[in-house]
Amino acid sequence: MILGCHVQMKAPLYVEGSVKEALEYGANALMLYTGAPQNTRRKEISEMHVEQARDLMKENGIPMEHMIVHAPYIINPANSVKPEVAELAVEFLEKEIERTHEIGARYLVLHPGSFTTTDLETGISTIISQLNKVSYRYDDVIICLETMAGKGSEVGFRFEHLAEILEKLNHTEQYGVCFDTCHTNDAGYDLCAFDDVLDEFDRIIGLKKLHVVHLNDSKNSRGARKDRHENIGLGTLGFDLLHQIACCPRLSNIPKILETPYINKKPPYKYEIEMLRKGVFEKEILLNM
Repeated sequence: MILGCHVQMKAPLYVEGSVKEALEYGANALMLYTGAPQNTRRKEISEMHVEQARDLMKENGIPMEHMIVHAPYIINPANSVKPEVAELAVEFLEKEIERTHEIGARYLVLHPGSFTTTDLETGISTIISQLNKVSYRYDDVIICLETMAGKGSEVGFRFEHLAEILEKLNHTEQYGVCFDTCHTNDAGYDLCAFDDVLDEFDRIIGLKKLHVVHLNDSKNSRGARKDRHENIGLGTLGFDLLHQIACCPRLSNIPKILETPYINKKPPYKYEIEMLRKGVFEKEILLNM
């Protein structure tokens, strides 16, 4: 299994520290922000121990394709109400693409955004318009639009939303999809029939466009449209289903990234990854962290 988690990226080791953290959890993949997700302040890549991180990954047999970058939440290409937000989305996304390239990561996960006070159709057209303004100097970076839960005015909670966006982009070859299990459940998809959901995804978008999976349990019932992640096996999806998804042969070459909550202020990833690899749910270990 290609299993990892969302790790920290902080001084003094930065990206090298992120890789070390992932290795401590028994992961062979990882996801990180290149800076704080809520602001535009960024450290120069040259100061972030990137070469050491690459060497560490190579030593442990982890290809750079298994390092995922998540774009910050402040990027909202669906906002047509505030021009300054739309401008920031284009400008900052270009910087994040460059930083992802400089780190050497292959995939940059991006939330499609929220249409705020307009409507879904306007939100989708605005996303297409804004993303078509982004300059693509690095063809080694694939931007993965994430499947969303549909809370508030989010775009991307139906496969059709993402398909329409991808179809109308000038550089569609530079885009793909990140499939979030919590989000798709909360959006109303029945993941208990996971092969059927993948068939639907393949028919509407195409499995060749799927590059990253966010493997999360959910606190919510199917269709709640709330987006509240839960630890593996402690939510409404359950361990057996998530283990089935982690083992799915159709997704065998795709990194699965855990974004589950801390338990008692401690990361649960070592235990969750170990349980998924063994195929055995050990609830007490999680509850007694």
